[in-house]
Amino acid sequence: MKLTISLAFICAVISLILLLKDKRMLTDQLIRLHVVGATNSEEDQNIKLQIRDTVLQEVSAWTSGSENKGEAYRCISDQLNTLEDIVNEKLNEIGIQEKARVTLMKEAFSTRYYDTFTLPAGVYDSLRVVIGEGKGANWWCVVFPELCLPATSEGFEETASCAGFPDALTAALE
Repeated sequence: MKLTISLAFICAVISLILLLKDKRMLTDQLIRLHVVGATNSEEDQNIKLQIRDTVLQEVSAWTSGSENKGEAYRCISDQLNTLEDIVNEKLNEIGIQEKARVTLMKEAFSTRYYDTFTLPAGVYDSLRVVIGEGKGANWWCVVFPELCLPATSEGFEETASCAGFPDALTAALE
């Protein structure tokens, strides 16, 4: 009986270690995008989504040749001021006087449930865009590898694989 309990405990500890290792691999391989709206008004939330689209388009172009997170991080970091200018120009085009702040930082994220996978809680590198005072709802995704739009598509696993996720990391997302 003691042997059975000991073996079960050892198996549980090994499973936990493997799970934490997979989680750590995810936080080491991903750059999250976090866009925070000025307020929760319908107008500000629509603006937030327009800014999200602008950021995704720019960052995707800059990181498209990146083979790993380090390269992508450097591309984004090198263009951070430019990205803030682009975001603020977009706000101006829309007719919004508020400005946005764009930073690249470590940020704690809660577990995020998508249609096709779950991204575990953890501290991730994050491209954070805060519009105005940032008192509105926020929008999250994975900006590198680019998984923002496919996160709710049926082809998620194929997209994750094409984005450079090894099978172990794709499994860790599920």
